[in-house]
Amino acid sequence: MGLQLLKRLQGSRWLIIMAVCGACAGGSSGGALELWYDRPAVEWNEALPIGNGRLGAMVFGGTAHERIQFNEETLWTGEPREYNRPGAATVVGQLRQLLAEGRQAEAERLAGERFMGLRSPAGDRNAWRSKVLAAGTPDNDDFWQVMELPTHGGWEVAGIPGLEGLDGAVWFRTAFDVPDSLLEQPLVLDLGKIRDEDFTYLNGRLIGNTDGAGKDRRYLVPAGSLKASNNQLTVLVLNYYDKGGFVGYKDTTVPLALYPAGKSHEAGLPLPERWHYFVQNDDAPAEPRYQADYQPFADLLLQLPGHDSVASYRRMLDIANAVATTSYMVNGVTFTREYFASYPANVLVAHIRADQRGAVSVRASLRSPHKNSRMRRVDGRTLGLTLQVKRGALRGESLLRVVPRGGDVSVTDTSITVAGADEVTLYLAAATNFKRYDDTSGRPDEAVNHTLAALEGQPYHRVKQDHIADYRSFFDTFSIGFGGDTLNHLPTDQRIARFADGKDPQLLALYAQYGRYLLISSSRPGTQPANLQGLWNGLMTPPWGSKYTTNINLEMNYWPAEVMGLSALHEPLFDMVDELRERGRETARIHYGTPGWVVHHNTDLWRGTAPINHPNHGIWLGAPAWLCHHLWEHYLFTLDEDFLRDRAYPVMKEAALFYQHNLQEDTETGYLISSPSNSPEHGGLVAGPAMDHQLIRALFGYVVAASARLGIDEDWAADIRALAARIAPDRIGRFGQLQEWLDDVDDPENKHRHMSHLWAVHPGAGINGANDPALMEAARISLNHRGDEGTGWSLAWKINLWARLLDASRTEKLLKMLISPAARGGGSYPNLLDAHPPFQIDGNFGGAAGIVEALLQSHTEGIDVLPALLPMLPFGQVSGIRARGGFVIDLKWEKHRLTELRVLSIKGGPLRIRYSAYLAELATEPGSSYRFDSKLQRL
Repeated sequence: MGLQLLKRLQGSRWLIIMAVCGACAGGSSGGALELWYDRPAVEWNEALPIGNGRLGAMVFGGTAHERIQFNEETLWTGEPREYNRPGAATVVGQLRQLLAEGRQAEAERLAGERFMGLRSPAGDRNAWRSKVLAAGTPDNDDFWQVMELPTHGGWEVAGIPGLEGLDGAVWFRTAFDVPDSLLEQPLVLDLGKIRDEDFTYLNGRLIGNTDGAGKDRRYLVPAGSLKASNNQLTVLVLNYYDKGGFVGYKDTTVPLALYPAGKSHEAGLPLPERWHYFVQNDDAPAEPRYQADYQPFADLLLQLPGHDSVASYRRMLDIANAVATTSYMVNGVTFTREYFASYPANVLVAHIRADQRGAVSVRASLRSPHKNSRMRRVDGRTLGLTLQVKRGALRGESLLRVVPRGGDVSVTDTSITVAGADEVTLYLAAATNFKRYDDTSGRPDEAVNHTLAALEGQPYHRVKQDHIADYRSFFDTFSIGFGGDTLNHLPTDQRIARFADGKDPQLLALYAQYGRYLLISSSRPGTQPANLQGLWNGLMTPPWGSKYTTNINLEMNYWPAEVMGLSALHEPLFDMVDELRERGRETARIHYGTPGWVVHHNTDLWRGTAPINHPNHGIWLGAPAWLCHHLWEHYLFTLDEDFLRDRAYPVMKEAALFYQHNLQEDTETGYLISSPSNSPEHGGLVAGPAMDHQLIRALFGYVVAASARLGIDEDWAADIRALAARIAPDRIGRFGQLQEWLDDVDDPENKHRHMSHLWAVHPGAGINGANDPALMEAARISLNHRGDEGTGWSLAWKINLWARLLDASRTEKLLKMLISPAARGGGSYPNLLDAHPPFQIDGNFGGAAGIVEALLQSHTEGIDVLPALLPMLPFGQVSGIRARGGFVIDLKWEKHRLTELRVLSIKGGPLRIRYSAYLAELATEPGSSYRFDSKLQRL
């Protein structure tokens, strides 16, 4: 679908096609570009992702009961509103003065009171709380249900319909016996952490009330208070936002328990895991929020009678064609289901076939976690779903339509049932009323009807064919393989568990291509950019809102875009930057009193640009420069001068204008510094973090270079060049480290996940071995200080940094950590998605880019081939790596030595290429290819 057509699309549209038929099918034998498993997914992080940029789905692969959880990219909480705080600019000078005087705590307190952005309106918590407490304990046993406690992720992840996203009042109760040895001792009732407030009753007496999500619930039980049997424990939990209920401890092995005072749970009695619960009130008052949350839309549920007991089960995702498959046998009949998300047709497709005619019977329904949702029978072949986001501006509409071949069909207000059919096709169209961050006037009802009408008469095979052709137009621009023994015959989760032994190099190639698959599936021209979870989210209150975190995570999502042949997929990020520029002008004016534009460390669907959360991490000034870095990188890789002139340069210039007016002269050094700001999420509110200076210096360099290439703004560019020379330089501290702040206060024992002060090493290029080996060595020392452990995205950043430092062994070590079973730290879930934990997609993208960074680098003057080739990769070949300067590289190596190299010059111009001790320099012509041998001699 062309970009102009995309821009003509009104509203936000989705279509799922489900096709069920009785044709024969063969199973896959497990190719090099497949993830596969021998059992259905039990939890979300085992399901397989498919997407077309607008709609993402997680396919669980169940047999008798199949779940396809799906998202629509524009379904978020919130609404268009004012995020900026009036009068904030009147205190920015005070903040700078306080920081200059070393009064950080006072600066943070003032910023929290008068500088942070505005939150959404709050409800009346006290009135609601009083109402709930006045209702008393429920006395009707008919409405109590069963839940196992604790639920470490909150009751939202208990898998119980109706609890997803529940904020409200819930009663819990259980009963337990006590051995004689404990009856006459003072005891501690340890309920772990409870979110948010609890009223705990033991045998009808209130023994504790605590408000606070982070507080332990350890209540003293006086000696003689308990009976030998049937002690009644009842707890009322009030949850106002996010995870609710008994969340236990970080150490999930610690049970809820009763034990002697002064001792631990090992010396006592674990409480029953099985509790009864009753939802008294599910309408907690609105919690004020700085930004909005990405939302799930609904589940498409399939029930296939008689499919409980199956044989020869296989679940697979073919990333070469973007098709997921589930196959198995029931009583000698083979059933195969295919799923894919078609971008050209704007559809999600599932095709179920059997090798016996009339063997397919299925019941399809929709289930939304949104309380305000309703299903309805539309006509004899269509089921409808309408939903409204709680206290938000967005509503959704979906239609599920059945087109059978044979069999009997019936539609009720809750489901579509087909019995004994040869083929059944289900079309699910979905849309929201979102049009733009400031416009929610869309007509989702019209959109879904239009989508279904456009699909009338299109056969399944044509939709699949068009989908694959479109997908492969992106995917086939790049290939990678590492030879050696392959373990493709093992399920992917087993390969992840074994990867550390270094005997599965092809899993590394699969991981690289999986990153590309995920980007193609979550970021297409005309869509929203990939968020913290790409396109996939099953929770009403997802971690960090599944937003766009601009101090590393959003940018990391696009690290593979240029170098791995997916340049066009950068466009949604550029669209967002255009909108942030619009919104950020007001934030620059209201919060800083200056021209230009700014966004702080997070944004959302509504393009909030004001500082959020807490001043110790929410006031960060580097985001505009980092986002502009992506615009400049796109130009360096493509040499598209129209893009530079018409799109990139105006945005970069206006960002530079903000910094031009906000850099402050440090009274001690005379250097220009950034203030107030922070080194992302580390060290609190400060003046002069190194990362800001690296970013601003780089941006100033970009606009000066662009000005020269375009022949415009020469006088202004000269002023910017002069300012850049006055920015505080990078410094080497007392431990030989690269300083993170102006003052030499780095702690070599600090293992913080961010490597912010190493930005100029990667993804920037201001610090490199060719220009300043001393700073490069200082960066190495800093990276060693940070250690190897980290969250998934932190591991990915370290991988890229060690590759830039040309340390192949360390790069390999970190990759083995990234591709390892997710536990307490970073790693990979069974579906190969990145674990922060919890799931964040940035590590997938950063890890994929890091693999390529070890094979080719072009951030300095020229192209370096195999600069950090991993020890575990003695053989390999890669085609389609992009290099700055408009080059496409194919290369092959054997026994760790380059054997073949081909360079395609897209735009022409000088080529400088290095490998080992060899150097080749030549002028190239547009569209011409150049071949070299292992010593870079022309062939």
